[in-house]
Amino acid sequence: MSSDDNDTPSRRQVMGGLATGIAAVFSTTASAQQDGGAPARPEVPLRNPVTLYPKPPFPSQTQPWPGLASKMQPRPDHGETSYKGSGRLQGRKALITGGDSGIGRAAAIAYAREGADVAINYLPAEEPDAREVVALIKEAGRKAVALPGDIRNEAFCRKLVADAVKGLGGLDILVNNAAKQQTQDSILDVTTEQFDTTVKTNLYAMFWITKAAMPHLKPGSAIINTTSVNAYDPSENLLDYAMTKGGIMIFTKALARQVAKQGIRVNGVAPGPFWTPLQVSGGQTQENLVKFGQDTPMGRPGQPAELAGVYVELASAGASYTTGQIYGASGGRGNP
Repeated sequence: MSSDDNDTPSRRQVMGGLATGIAAVFSTTASAQQDGGAPARPEVPLRNPVTLYPKPPFPSQTQPWPGLASKMQPRPDHGETSYKGSGRLQGRKALITGGDSGIGRAAAIAYAREGADVAINYLPAEEPDAREVVALIKEAGRKAVALPGDIRNEAFCRKLVADAVKGLGGLDILVNNAAKQQTQDSILDVTTEQFDTTVKTNLYAMFWITKAAMPHLKPGSAIINTTSVNAYDPSENLLDYAMTKGGIMIFTKALARQVAKQGIRVNGVAPGPFWTPLQVSGGQTQENLVKFGQDTPMGRPGQPAELAGVYVELASAGASYTTGQIYGASGGRGNP
């Protein structure tokens, strides 16, 4: 062994010194934070979910379908002031049906604050709510594309997707969320017109829009469909609505298998009772509306803001191994 070899430090000495250096860096960083350096993030206080939002009884109220969130009492929380983004969807391009109010509005706000450009579809009667969403998307520094129209029409569904792709410069998130819900105590009270409207809004439109979107979706894209607790535990007075929500659940699982090899993920969300315009525009009887959500273990309905994080997660790369799943949120009443 030469004299140079004798002067070379051993591997143990090198690794020991490296470990000491790393420890010193962390020690210095922690010390700097304590001594006025980069501040540590503040703790997030615990909040009791049971008392977080309004509980029934609610004021008796009714609106013509499809209803406006801005006229509801109490007004729903879509995360307008509470949702904080962290760049999880930076540069993504999303189309959301029913994006003017309710769960679709909560998803639109969250997506924009996570860095996505967002196109929303809604009925012309919902324009006042839609204008608020467009303003919130723009306030987040993202592109907002408003696409009013009736998705019960196949030609419009194709145009909707084409206009979203053109307005956004592409498409990689599709949220099929718009829905029709009308309460009827008996099948004898469900008219053919109501049945046709419910099925076309909830099922046909989802099929048409997804079919039109598929050629634009690249590997890594995500489709999220809003189903319902009614797909698993149907309400006797929502016969046609529950039927379509069961169909959405099966469509989601089947399509997920079909497109998995293309790198496209398909998942669903099954909300329980959520405080949205669906409920005050014929979706509930006045008797049920006043006590809406009371029969859940939490004793209240959910607010749209409480689902925003689920829609973000399912659209994000963090859920890369998640497809064909249905995520439930029903206040503890049971769900997928």
